[in-house]
Amino acid sequence: MQRLLAIASLTWKAAFRYRLFWVLAGLLLGSVVLLPLLLKDDGTARGFTQILLTYTLSVITGLLGLSTLWLACGTLARDIEECQIQMVAVKPIARWQIWLGKWVGILLLNAALLAVAGGSVFVLLHWRAQRLPPDQQRILQNEIFVARASLKEPVPDIEGVVDKVSRERLQKTAVPLSDQSLVRDQIRQQIKAGLQVVPPGFLRRWTIDLGVRKNFLRDQPLFLKVKFFAAKTNASGTYLGLWQIGPTNSAQVSSQPMSLAADTFHEFQIPANLFDESGRLTIDFYNRNDSALLFPLEEGLEVLYREGGFGLNYARGLAIILCWLALLAALGLSAASLLSFPVAAFFSLSVLIVALSSGTISSVVSEGTVMGTDHDNGAAASHWVDTVMVPLFTLVLKVVNPVQNFSPIESLSTGRSITWGQLGLACAHIVLLMGGGVALVGMAIFNFRELATAQGST
Repeated sequence: MQRLLAIASLTWKAAFRYRLFWVLAGLLLGSVVLLPLLLKDDGTARGFTQILLTYTLSVITGLLGLSTLWLACGTLARDIEECQIQMVAVKPIARWQIWLGKWVGILLLNAALLAVAGGSVFVLLHWRAQRLPPDQQRILQNEIFVARASLKEPVPDIEGVVDKVSRERLQKTAVPLSDQSLVRDQIRQQIKAGLQVVPPGFLRRWTIDLGVRKNFLRDQPLFLKVKFFAAKTNASGTYLGLWQIGPTNSAQVSSQPMSLAADTFHEFQIPANLFDESGRLTIDFYNRNDSALLFPLEEGLEVLYREGGFGLNYARGLAIILCWLALLAALGLSAASLLSFPVAAFFSLSVLIVALSSGTISSVVSEGTVMGTDHDNGAAASHWVDTVMVPLFTLVLKVVNPVQNFSPIESLSTGRSITWGQLGLACAHIVLLMGGGVALVGMAIFNFRELATAQGST
């Protein structure tokens, strides 16, 4: 550990010698403190959050991510190119300890900068929140400055029902083997439509089991987050529905008629203590439109409740960002273990750009082609490039998507709870699994690299 900390200390000294620390601190404070002070929100809690939370955390992640790659590539590649690493390698210290010490130094540097920037944003958030109107401050305290968990109705076992109905249909009617998959798809869509679609004048009921949470959710306000799609659009663009929440056949029922827009999330508060003695919350929706409405099984309705405070939730979010930076540091050091500084920086940035382009890559994988579709028949155009690129993009998505799923910025900006379990999974997957794999490759390359050949021209 003493050797690792010695290398980490040298990495810190290099950052201060090149004035990287002070430049980054100035950029971070200017971007996340001074610039938001000049920008004006629209006076709503949502606009306030968009500017002062989503924007600032995105800028912090972007600046620290790019600087991490630059420093990781430069601190090792330049030490090799300028023959400084040889002065350290001849000491009684293993090469893997040199590599790991530089990684620890970069990680500690990022932790310090992230703490300064994150703490500044936290103070700025609460200071600027006092300037909002009282009603918007209440929304901010109930929906943003909080850690909320969610409950959903369990998704039914659709595949089990599909198997049962398919067997019954095949027993009654002979279906060619080539058409059986099509029949299963049709049955699956029919079953999902029956569970998701609310025809005009009909009712859709959700039953949410609070379980043991009912004991500490008494007298606490709950929130419903809903999203639906309309079969056809109307002139107003909104759709009227009656929401009735509470035990059936009871006087303790809340009725809220609402006209909501389709294809977007809506969130509204419901009164407290509307669940029954066993902790079940019953939610009924009456469709009062001429058009059928579809509530997706996965995100059609969820109940949000307070689970903790904003401060600790915010700290856990910053810790997940630090996990991302640890992975980027391992990537930059691994590239610098083999390549020169310019090439290592180019390679690392290229990998980062590919990771940020996961939306485009997902479209390519879903369409099954890089070359686009044939405009004549709408089918995917066949090309030899697809044979190589589509499997490669599929592999990239399997690597990138799990990392991107740990996104604290969206959770913090919507008041969602980031649990200790999620933080532990992020550390295990991003740092230990992904970062550890990259680090092992980098340390192996650095261990077998001939440093004497890195000397400059004589």
